[in-house]
Amino acid sequence: MSTESKLVKVTYPSPGVALVILNRNVTAAMSTLKPSTAATDPARRARELRQHVVEFQSSISAIEEVPQPVIGAVHGYALGLAIDILCACDIRYASTSAIFSIKEIDVGLAADIGTLARIPKITGNQSAIRELALTTRNFGAEEALQWGFVSKVLKGGQEEVIKAALETATIIASKSPVAVVGTKHLLLHARDHSVRENLEYTATWNAANLQTEDMANAIAAFKTKAGPKFKALPKL
Repeated sequence: MSTESKLVKVTYPSPGVALVILNRNVTAAMSTLKPSTAATDPARRARELRQHVVEFQSSISAIEEVPQPVIGAVHGYALGLAIDILCACDIRYASTSAIFSIKEIDVGLAADIGTLARIPKITGNQSAIRELALTTRNFGAEEALQWGFVSKVLKGGQEEVIKAALETATIIASKSPVAVVGTKHLLLHARDHSVRENLEYTATWNAANLQTEDMANAIAAFKTKAGPKFKALPKL
């Protein structure tokens, strides 16, 4: 099963795993999403521009807000908007051919779609990220690995990095969906809250989710060395 357009290709290589491929024209296409210039009053124009930015931010945040984990697999150039998209992914892999840049300053603006909000928390290195954002210099896969922006570097190009991402996705898809969705949700909560707040929230979350039948299924499968079978979560 597949869905294709000029910008996006979606395939389903195995149950519970979706592969989304964005082609090299995505950045150019996104640049055409400009607000109307009809407003001439500064106050009205400011509101129009702000709404445009907020809607664009929401479109990228939707990746992060998907309940299931999202893996970003990068090869070739990943500039500007591509960094915004990657920052919203849960896991990031890169091929040795990948070249990254937080490029917005070179076109006269501060990155406003998610990179500056997320990448410092991803890497935990304020100095490195400020240097990369302020100079806009290119950095490769190994440096991205050094800063913790990606977790794996694959020799080769598109084929190799997508293969690795699909292997990881297939492993995750074999796990309890209750546990997987809960783990992603709690990790995102932990990122934006204190340890104490997250512990309290987790206790409430698991008060319901510890009652899942998936726990018994997983333990039984472990004892018998058989692959556990889990029911899909209902669609919201």
